Amino acid sequence: MVRMPYVTAVTTLLSFGVIFGFGHLRDFFLRLLHSLHFAGEPAGGNIKGYAPICVGPEDFYIRRFFRRFEDCFSRPIASKPDAWLDVVEHCSNDSNKTRLNRTARTSKCLNLGSYNYLGFAAADEFCTPQVIQSLKRYSASTCSARVDGGNTKLHVELEEMVARFVGKPAAILFGMGYATNSAIIPALIGKGGLIISDAFNHNSIVNGARGSGASIQVFQHNNPKHLEDVLREQIAAGQPRINRPWKKIIVIVEGIYSMEGELCKLPEIIAVCKKYKVYTYVDEAHSIGAVGKTGRGVCELLGVDPADVDIMMGTFTKSFGSYGGYIAASQEIVRHLKHTCPAHIYATSMSPPGVQQAISAIKVILGEDGSNRGAKKLARIRENSNFFRSELQKMGFEVLGDNDSPVMPIMLYNPAKMPAFSRECLRQSVAVVTVSFPATPLLLSRARICISASHSRQDLIKGLEVISKVGDLVGIKYFPVEHEKTASSEKLKKLQ
Repeated sequence: MVRMPYVTAVTTLLSFGVIFGFGHLRDFFLRLLHSLHFAGEPAGGNIKGYAPICVGPEDFYIRRFFRRFEDCFSRPIASKPDAWLDVVEHCSNDSNKTRLNRTARTSKCLNLGSYNYLGFAAADEFCTPQVIQSLKRYSASTCSARVDGGNTKLHVELEEMVARFVGKPAAILFGMGYATNSAIIPALIGKGGLIISDAFNHNSIVNGARGSGASIQVFQHNNPKHLEDVLREQIAAGQPRINRPWKKIIVIVEGIYSMEGELCKLPEIIAVCKKYKVYTYVDEAHSIGAVGKTGRGVCELLGVDPADVDIMMGTFTKSFGSYGGYIAASQEIVRHLKHTCPAHIYATSMSPPGVQQAISAIKVILGEDGSNRGAKKLARIRENSNFFRSELQKMGFEVLGDNDSPVMPIMLYNPAKMPAFSRECLRQSVAVVTVSFPATPLLLSRARICISASHSRQDLIKGLEVISKVGDLVGIKYFPVEHEKTASSEKLKKLQ
C-alpha cells in the first residue's frame, strides 16, 4: 500500500502543475508564431491535408514530459543480463529534443533491473550445452505455426513438463508472454460473459479483456471483500439491458503484481470464486519459478491446491531465462485453445533453442539434472530478496511489496526525482529501471528493483550503498529512521 507523505503529495502535484502549465503556455505562443509566419502551412511538421498521428494529451506528454528523461529508458546493453552487465552510453546534442545517439562506450553496472530471477539468463553448465545442441539439430526457428510444421518433439515435451510442474492435466505454449494473455482471454470468453479484473492487472490482461467483447468489471486491488461485493451485484443484475444470467464469469488476478511486488491474496480470492461458482485465471509471470519451496509459484507458497485454479498462465521470460508463455488447465480447456486461439493457429511457434532452455531450466529446478543447484537457487533468491527489502526499509525508503517477492518498487513520486535517481545510479555503476506513466499512475513514479539468485551478498551490499547515497542526494527517503545514516552504513560495513 502506498503511504505518500502529505508534503511529498503537495510538491509532486505542484511539479506536474508547473510542467503542464508552462508547457501549454509555450505551445500557445509557438502556435501563434507559426500562424503569423507560416500562414496556410500545417503545424508540427505534418503533411498538409493529413491529420497528425499523435494529438492531444498523448502528444503533449511525449513532447513536454517524456523526452526530458527519455535517456532513462531503452538503454541498450552489450552483454548477457547477469548479475553485472554492460550498459551502452547514450548522448544527446539537444537535451533529448530530437533523438538519442548511441555511443561506443559501455559501463559495467550492477544489474538490478532484469527479470533474471534464478540466474538462467547467463551461461549455465547444464542448460547452455543442451540449447546449443538443439540449435544445431532444429535451427533457430521452425518458420511455421504449431498446427503446420512448427510442432517439434521439444514443444510436446515442454508442454508435458509444464503441466507436471504446476500440477495441471495439460498445457499449451505460446511464443510471447504478452500475447499469452492478450490472445488467450478472447478465446476463453466473449459477448455475454463477464470478466472481473484486479485494478492493478497487467496491460496484457487489460487488452485481452477489452478484445474479448465480454463485459468488464474491476475490483479494488487485492481486496477479496470488494471482489465478493462486485460478484454479488453483477450476478444479481445479469447482463446489461436484457438482465439474463451471465454465460460465463472469469476472475483474473496476478500471482505477483509486477509494479507493486505484492503477492496475490489467492486463498481468499479462491474461496470467493468457489462460493459463487466462477472461473479463476491466475497470471504467474513473475511468480512461477521465483517463489515457493520448489519454485511452483504462489499456489505452493500460499498453500493453494492447483486444482482450485481453473486457468494458470505463466511465462518463460523471467525465472527460466527463455521467452514465450504457457497456459496450464484442464484437458478440455487446452484442447479448446488449440482449436480456436489465433496465437496458436497462426503465430510462429517458439524457437527450439528457446523451448530447450525452458526444459533444461525446469529440470535444474526439479533436480533432474542430477544436482541440487535448483534448490540452492530457490533458497538464494528468497534470501536475497528478503535481505535487500529489509535493508531498504531500514534506510527509510518507501518499498512496496511482500516478503519473498523478488520485485521491490522504491517510490519516487516527484517527476524530477525519477531521472535524477536513474542517472545518478548509472554514474555509480548501478543499473536500475524507473517506471512512470502510463505504466503507473501519473503521480506514482517509482524505481523497480528486481533481485536475482545470481547476485552475491557483496553485489547486494554494493547496490544498497549506492541506492542509499543516491536516495540522500535526491531526497527520496520519505520515512527516515533514527540514526539511519550511521546505523545503516555501519551495518553494511559489518556485512562486508
